[in-house]
Amino acid sequence: MSAVSVPGLEVQLGEAKRNVFLLTMAQAIMGSAAPMSFSVGALAGYQLLGADKSLATAPLTGFNIGVALGAICVAAASRFLGRKAGFMVGALMCSIGGGIAAVALFRSDFWLFALGLLLIGISGGFTQKIRFAAADASPSFYKPKAISWILAGGIISAIVGPQLAIVGKDLLAPVTFAGAFIALVPLGLVAIAILAFLKLPDAKTAATHAEAARPLSEIVRTQRFITGMICGIGSYALMTFMMTGAPLAMVVGCGFPTELATLGIQWHVLAMFGPSFFTGMLISRFGAEKIVASGLLILMACAIVAHMGIELWNFWAALILLGLGWNFGFIGATAIITSSYRPQEADKVQGFHDIVLFGTVALSSFSSGKVFTAWGWSVMNLVIWPVAGLCLLLVLSLILTKQKKAA
Repeated sequence: MSAVSVPGLEVQLGEAKRNVFLLTMAQAIMGSAAPMSFSVGALAGYQLLGADKSLATAPLTGFNIGVALGAICVAAASRFLGRKAGFMVGALMCSIGGGIAAVALFRSDFWLFALGLLLIGISGGFTQKIRFAAADASPSFYKPKAISWILAGGIISAIVGPQLAIVGKDLLAPVTFAGAFIALVPLGLVAIAILAFLKLPDAKTAATHAEAARPLSEIVRTQRFITGMICGIGSYALMTFMMTGAPLAMVVGCGFPTELATLGIQWHVLAMFGPSFFTGMLISRFGAEKIVASGLLILMACAIVAHMGIELWNFWAALILLGLGWNFGFIGATAIITSSYRPQEADKVQGFHDIVLFGTVALSSFSSGKVFTAWGWSVMNLVIWPVAGLCLLLVLSLILTKQKKAA
């Protein structure tokens, strides 16, 4: 008897597929805000500043802080309003943030622009949870496919977001980039309309477990958690640090057109999400530790290519390697993290992890503009080596510990 021939399961599967389709469409739309913001956010901030350009990436720091806040807000919104209404609130934040950012560009108001990016980032925190909603709304045998569809939505976002930046750059001339951000207003409203058709099941109460939950302080001191957290933060922070500074280096530092810098970000984001269809399979076959190590080596290769020169191919190839390294490094590190705690410990561990993660990522985006302004692109590339090197040592240590226990 097949899984879907069980009485009632066909109806459940049909509802799951419908919800996943709607969530994928919403993911594709809401997810477009991030690559669009990173394509032009630093450039827009740069043009709003006076002689001192060191704060050019501060609006993108606001975006990353917003993602951290959004990860907290989506939990509260889902609890009090339900997951469907919570996601609709997130889409509304995208529209509001885009409108504020566009107004800020018309007024040449740097800090108002940063506020707009903060709100767009909060919306991004809601978007991050869509894949979990798709899995939770699906039968166990359909969960992997559900997540794959959501990832497919991320690939669409990687195309749509940068194209919005290119098309909207001069749409409201002479105010550069305002058109790109004003486009987020209708996009968020379209996402709300799509989400309105969701029929998500009620959240299930947590199952009881025989083992008592350990204190958070005990969990975060284990080798697996420490290794997974540092490697995940290292991969994400390096990716953000380089991705944030790359458009500045290409346009301001080397004089390439904004469109070419934006296309570089598009290829980068495609490289971030494209491998996700088989990364899980690779982790199952080779182990999360080896996949993380591979990601860290790819990040080092990114530094080598970026340091070889400042031709267009150097930037694009480095950005593609940066995306691939992030995918293996971050997804593998996440797999290590999830194996470090028990189901009843998930909420507090994930919450602690996300706050530290996105707080560090926000700091990395802020420091990106500072480092570029003070020392240039070549010094930015050097930052990869100590961070990736430390993470690689931790992973190798974890592999050796695992082998000793298996012996």
